[in-house]
Amino acid sequence: MARIIEAPLLNGEGCAPRGSAVGAFGKLNAAAARGLVYDDAVKAETDALYERVRHVVPEFEWPAFAPLIAAINRLKREKNAVILAHNYMTAEIFHCVGDFRGDSLQLAREAAKTDAAVIVQAGVHFMAETSKILAPEKTVLIPDLRAGCSLAASITGADVRLIKQRYPGVPVVTYVNTSAEVKAESDVTCTSSNAVQVVEWAAKEWGVDRVILIPDEYLARNVATMTSVKIIAWKGRCEVHERFSAEDIAELRAAHPGVVILAHPECPQDVLAAADYAGSTAALAAYVQEKSPRKVVLLTECSMSDNVAASAPATDFVKPCNLCPHMKRISLEAIHDALVTMEHAVEVEESVRLRAKQAIDRMLALPKTERPLDFEVGRREVAVEII
Repeated sequence: MARIIEAPLLNGEGCAPRGSAVGAFGKLNAAAARGLVYDDAVKAETDALYERVRHVVPEFEWPAFAPLIAAINRLKREKNAVILAHNYMTAEIFHCVGDFRGDSLQLAREAAKTDAAVIVQAGVHFMAETSKILAPEKTVLIPDLRAGCSLAASITGADVRLIKQRYPGVPVVTYVNTSAEVKAESDVTCTSSNAVQVVEWAAKEWGVDRVILIPDEYLARNVATMTSVKIIAWKGRCEVHERFSAEDIAELRAAHPGVVILAHPECPQDVLAAADYAGSTAALAAYVQEKSPRKVVLLTECSMSDNVAASAPATDFVKPCNLCPHMKRISLEAIHDALVTMEHAVEVEESVRLRAKQAIDRMLALPKTERPLDFEVGRREVAVEII
């Protein structure tokens, strides 16, 4: 069985440990407040699901989660709903109520083709907007309106319009971690899985040697090391990934000799230089499943380690804990209440939706790669123009 080894909390940030009485009692109260109890019927419905999360949810906590999980799965059937669960969701959401699981690109593809009438976005607001852009006829719910994103909030549609005035004729590639308004002002979107592919396609399609890649500065800088296309970037950052540092890696290696360090490309360049491997959330999961390292660190959001560990029983996960506070606003009780009340429905103004959809469609029309891109570690930094 995979083990989660709690590492020292990085940068003074952290989360309540699994198995804490506070967490368990809070969930018990949440279920009871909704008239939900852990009885023989719920136990029968959820015993098989518990096997998926046994590695991170102590047995004494399960009666707190199970009534909400059972109720959510019943509500999905009643309302012809599906839940799109991002990799950063907690394990009980990701493995026990999520119908489609993965990174932003995977979830965007599933939103576009699902037959369900209702989509519940277990993620953040820009993801729900993306689902609505691709499936306007469906009801798209975000369980908590406060589930935003520091990176998405770093840029507006007005900013993109000014950028285009400053760099006429240069294509704008926009990371999907942005609002519908920003996507609507862009030429094409990308994810961390396909950013290099999209940048090179845009440069060729527009017949230019430089591309604007917004809003994540570190993703742009890391993409720049992987392509000959010149990159113009924006100074936006993910509050989870920007906290990691090369010093953190040195401390982890000292505390855990032989550990394999995997980093997300939203991390600073010195982190990728010091890591053993770098890639998107999908790439990090694939690396662990294919390579089966004895002990590993995933330098990304906390819950990713929990979710990957389920399919990597031979690997011990050292877990430095940088939480995304926005992702963690999505809870089992919030998902339950969203399906009961059908709140909060996400809407995108039609003229914005159509322009944003064009940018997303251009990305989705590109050839699907066999596997997510590996970001080469240890590469020398390349000059990037910051707007």
